[in-house]
Amino acid sequence: MKLYYSRGACSLASHIIAEEESLPLELEEVDLKKHRTVSGRDYYGINPKGYVPALMLDDGSLLTENVAILPFLADQRPAAGLAPPQQTMERVRLYEWLGFISSELHKAFAPFFRSDDKAHKAKARESIEKRLSFIAAQLKSREFLLGPRFSVADAYLYVMLRWCDMAQVDLSKFPELASYRKRVGARKSVHAAVTAEGLTPDAPARQEEMAK
Repeated sequence: MKLYYSRGACSLASHIIAEEESLPLELEEVDLKKHRTVSGRDYYGINPKGYVPALMLDDGSLLTENVAILPFLADQRPAAGLAPPQQTMERVRLYEWLGFISSELHKAFAPFFRSDDKAHKAKARESIEKRLSFIAAQLKSREFLLGPRFSVADAYLYVMLRWCDMAQVDLSKFPELASYRKRVGARKSVHAAVTAEGLTPDAPARQEEMAK
């Protein structure tokens, strides 16, 4: 399988999960400004959506969207425990978290990539902080989003918390999230994936490292 990614973008979550599972995943970087891969291919010819992540499966088919790719990767190594078993309520809760992170938190960062309007960004920052407040409340009583075990949802949330630096969202307002970010960032898989993408582990994310 091959993962198409961009440095520090949301595709970093899939990269982290591959490291957690020691999954032999081929990586190909994408320049999201030029929409070309590092090998020179037109990325739109690979993924018509034009963004990352995209996972090329062994049969040549393409899988896109974090909410699909992350559980799929988890199921490649069930023993790693990165997703609850299918057809359980715990699995449904995983989908609930992935949906929330994708639709409510991830999308809230859009103005920081697509607009120079300070008022628009300020409004987006308020929206992000509202979502973070909800997540912080959930983490008061648990180590990770689903409880005591790290899951694919945590990899996704960690990337969003890195983006908070770029968006100038002060995580000191949310002590639970600040400590959670440090805890997740200290994992060997996270350190390996971040380093492999040429980023400084848990350093402030730069806008040019993000997906458009």
